[in-house]
Amino acid sequence: MGKAGKIIGISTFVILLLLAAFCYFKFWWVFSDGTKTGELNSLTYTGYIFKTYEGEIILTGYGTKAGGSSVQSKNFKFSARKSVAEELQNLTGQRITVHYKEYMGALPWRGYEKSIVDKVISAEPIDDSTHKTPEETIFL
Repeated sequence: MGKAGKIIGISTFVILLLLAAFCYFKFWWVFSDGTKTGELNSLTYTGYIFKTYEGEIILTGYGTKAGGSSVQSKNFKFSARKSVAEELQNLTGQRITVHYKEYMGALPWRGYEKSIVDKVISAEPIDDSTHKTPEETIFL
């Protein structure tokens, strides 16, 4: 093997090593993990080739704006493993707390979202007596 062959071999090895490192950090390394609490809004089983469970939780809270306060909400979109999705199917419309892992990139067989719910921590029915209609809500 000549000098050119060694350079090509080493260059190929380095490129493959960098590609493997990129794929690891983009798709398998857990960027963050934590919990989210809110009302489970939807859970669907969808996909053309890879069927995955996709869901959405409405995270409600109180915020402040200049001159007063207001009620805010934010949606948390996630993909779920099959075992967790089976548990979530019975909890639509309830207040739930889930544990999730967030990756830097999504894989088609793992789901459309970067956040993957891997465990339901708690669930409780929402008490309708605590919800107020817009007419009953007073913004300060």
